[in-house]
Parts: sequence; structure tokens; C-alpha cells
Amino acid sequence: MPENRGILFARANEVVVESKPMPEPEPDEVLVETRRTLVSTGTELTMLTDSHPREGRSLPFEPGYNNIGVVVEVGEAVDDGVIGERVATYGAHQRYTTPAYESCYPVPDGLEDEDAAFFTIGEIVMNGVRRGDLAFGESVAVYGLGLLGQLTARVAHLAGAHPVVALDIASDRLAHLPDLPGVVGMNPRADDWSDRFEDATDGRLADVVFEVTGNPSVIPDEFEALREGGRFVVLGSPRGTSEFDFNRACHDPGYTIIGAHNRTHPSHATTADPWTRGRHVELFFELLASGRLSVSDLVTHREPVENAPEVYESLLEDRTQALGVVLEW
Repeated sequence: MPENRGILFARANEVVVESKPMPEPEPDEVLVETRRTLVSTGTELTMLTDSHPREGRSLPFEPGYNNIGVVVEVGEAVDDGVIGERVATYGAHQRYTTPAYESCYPVPDGLEDEDAAFFTIGEIVMNGVRRGDLAFGESVAVYGLGLLGQLTARVAHLAGAHPVVALDIASDRLAHLPDLPGVVGMNPRADDWSDRFEDATDGRLADVVFEVTGNPSVIPDEFEALREGGRFVVLGSPRGTSEFDFNRACHDPGYTIIGAHNRTHPSHATTADPWTRGRHVELFFELLASGRLSVSDLVTHREPVENAPEVYESLLEDRTQALGVVLEW
């Protein structure tokens, strides 16, 4: 059996590819041989720089949660008929991983591994758009066009938003927007952006604003794009605090601020809310397979895992030109 390799954030700004012991599945687990993983540039670079360590997570740290692979072994409580099944898991950047089989999502035949690897990004975005209570014909502003923002613009358009105004200060990211009717890219630092935004929305501004920059310092200014009584969805993960006058900038215009972290998914499907993480992954795969949604144009880097240290070094220097960074195993 091939060597089990994995990525480790050894210390701040230091990435190594190391040999790891071969894991053995517990009774309810399966051994998955990884084919592709997708780098979550926002979350992973935050951990790598140790700038905002999360509770229970500190360096050294094994990153990754977008893993596509094949079941090669099962625990004693799992039917061995699933051997050979291609699955999406929240496994780390590692050649072999052992998730509980119940937490695995089958990948449909015909779907490319690297497209399927966007499944976690897909479920996050779908949950955020759903929590924003977006209605057909409403106007949307998406601030930040990294992976989450790019997919938010696409999903909002698919859900019937019109127009979808996508904003970023990086021209490379604006250039990655899809050529779809009603999807408009803008640089919020341009002198004429406010006039262009009003023209695009017929002077009504946005019904829903999605914050996906992760930059707390720009959040107060993003409310300028929101109409009175509109909804502001925090879909990204701001790294730090924002100074905000709730009375003047929220209470008086009647805004609704909505948190949309992935953990806001319901843990179990109910008649009131059937949209669990698994249900969103299933829908995401169906949309990709049908061609109604595409992520292949978002892949900007394909690298063998051996090149991971150089990949992360380049991302630390400048990630404005990187969207989908796929590691090949």
C-alpha cells in the first residue's frame, strides 16, 4: 500500500508534507484513499498565520476538509459492498483518512473529482443564500469574490436574484465572474461605483447584501449598498471586530443582520427545515451533474501534494489570483 502522506502546519507560516501512520478504521468507519482535496484559502491561511486561532485549534495543525476519494477498506460494522465507492468527506489533506461512513457523501458517476471537491464550499453558500431568505427577483450585492463570493454570485443568480452585483477590488477576481445576464461586476473603490450600483438596481439598492470578504474593517461601509429594511448576511468569517453604530446604521433603517456560518445548518432534517448539510451536498452534486451550475472555471491551480509548501507560500504572498486550489494525490 502506498505511503500515507499528509500536510501539516508545523508552526506559523511553515508547511510540511510528512509521512503519517496508516490509519485503521474503527467499526463504523471506512478507509478512504484520497484523489483530490481543495484548499480552503481563507480558513486555512488564517490558521497558517496563526492570526486568529480558533477554540480547540492551534498550531501544529492538520488542515483541510474538502476531500474526494475512494473507499478501500471498511470497519467491521460497515457493509463491505461500499468498497470502491467514491465519496466526499471532511477529511484533511491526507492520502488516507478514516471518516465514519455515515458522514460520507456518495459522488455521482460522471462528476469530476476536482468539481466534487467544492462540495463544502457549495453547502456553505447554499445555506447562506437560504438563510438570507432570498426571493425571486430580489437584488443582491456580494462583497468579496474569493471562492465563497464567486459561488454566492452564481447560486444567487440560479435562485432568481436580479441583478446580482458582485464587488471586489481585485481585477483578476472580477474577471472570473460568469457571463450571465444580470450579473454585474464592480470595484467598490472606483470613483463611479455608487452611481453604477444605483443604475444597476434602478435606484432601489440591494434587497440582500452578502458579506464574504472576511475583512471586518470594510463591513460598516457595505451597508451603503443595502436598501431600508434589507437583509445583511454574514456568509464569510470576519477575522476580528468591526466598529458599528447600531442605532444609526442598523436600528433606524430597519436592517436585519443574519449569521450564516456552516454550523447554522440544522443537525437533523425536519418538516420545518429539511436543508441539512447532506441535503445541500446532494443538491450541489445534482446541479453540477445537470450543468445548471459549474465550478470548473473557478479552478486556478492544480498541483501535486508534494508542491504544497510552495503552494501555500505563494498564497501567503498574494492570493488575489487564486480561487480553486486543487491538490492532486
